[in-house]
Amino acid sequence: MSQFTLKKHFKMTIFLSSVCLSSSIFAESPFNQKSKWALGDWEGNRTRLADQGYEFTFGYTGQFAGTLHTEHKGNGSAYADQWTIGTKLNLEKILDWNDTEAEIKITHRGGQSLNQEADALSQKFFQTQEVYGRGQTWRLTDFWIQKSFFDRHLDIKVGRYGIGGEFARADCLFQNLSLCGGQVSKGAGDQWYDAPVSQWAMRIRYNLHPELYAQVGVFEQNPINGNATNTTDGFNLSTDGSKGAIIPIEVVWSPKKAFEQLPFPAEYRLGYFYSTVDAKNVKYDYAHPNWGQPLNDNYHKNSVWASIKQQLTSKDGDNSRGLTVLGQAIFFDDETSIYKDIQNMVFVYKGLFANRPQDELGGGVARIHINSDAQKFKDSALTHGFNSEVNAEIYYGLKLRNWLMLKPNVQYIHNIGANPSNKSAWVGGVKLNMDF
Repeated sequence: MSQFTLKKHFKMTIFLSSVCLSSSIFAESPFNQKSKWALGDWEGNRTRLADQGYEFTFGYTGQFAGTLHTEHKGNGSAYADQWTIGTKLNLEKILDWNDTEAEIKITHRGGQSLNQEADALSQKFFQTQEVYGRGQTWRLTDFWIQKSFFDRHLDIKVGRYGIGGEFARADCLFQNLSLCGGQVSKGAGDQWYDAPVSQWAMRIRYNLHPELYAQVGVFEQNPINGNATNTTDGFNLSTDGSKGAIIPIEVVWSPKKAFEQLPFPAEYRLGYFYSTVDAKNVKYDYAHPNWGQPLNDNYHKNSVWASIKQQLTSKDGDNSRGLTVLGQAIFFDDETSIYKDIQNMVFVYKGLFANRPQDELGGGVARIHINSDAQKFKDSALTHGFNSEVNAEIYYGLKLRNWLMLKPNVQYIHNIGANPSNKSAWVGGVKLNMDF
């Protein structure tokens, strides 16, 4: 991306923010402050269509990041973004198919990565802009149908979608990738694909209790899907090139009140996945200048994870405001993964100020620990006792409109690439989310 294009995107972000912070001159325009969508309700037609079973998605995410200070050479800045267009269909309303729904969603990713633009971050494990990656191109992200049986005890979903939308799922509130969404794909990304990637899949879920379910899935493992560089690959529906399957299982407890001491909603997850793919049959994308050959290609990738999302407090009796804690711990196998384990813990406070009830204050830290049994560092970094990278971020989310969230953030990356010679870096960023 040219400097001109980068500046243009960043100026657009600032311009939109300035407009929304100004007076309410657009109160009667499509950019109504109270509307859920920037383009309004289409004179009521959007709500009427939703009542008939047709819900539409048109969203934009933009993320600017730039180095504030580095202890190693090479600064830079970058802007990455994603457009999302889709529709969700309630087939019970449309076709009278009981407890059935479907979704089609297309995404486009564009822009550049700060990890590539700033030499100081070139060895960083994960992106400082979570929206970057998996090919800057158009993709078919969702194309599925889901139906419930036996009074909604059994639920089956088939079609094309990402694994992380169903398994090891976590909120993406931060801009640093190590604090955004489920982390299994970050350490097993050569085989486990999350959105915007889709693959042929089936997920079977059984509700053991209104607040407890177990699920198992089978997801096609096809490197063409994960490594798309053009629109043709992004809309690949063929199974040509498939190497096997990813099989995840998971138990999810979602109590409305977890404990007497914490009478607030929560979600707890425990899961495991196994890959039928021989490690030697996958082209690994773990290129790193300090790594030697990390993998035993005679084994199959697997992992176990646990996560928590627990609201801790409310504000003035309003459960939509208050403090929530989220955390994940993922452990990878020693034979095929360059990572030993990943942990993160974040805190989000919503509605800190009475006059800003939808604003968010978030802070988190993540530790990415390499597999010392599998890795051989050329500079013998491990002999100095360094084998983890630490990422931290703090942001304040300004809910400027019901359809617009702006999140200025500051990130700190310590021991970049688990290599002490790379030292640390401070990054400043802005994350923009819009619903049209």
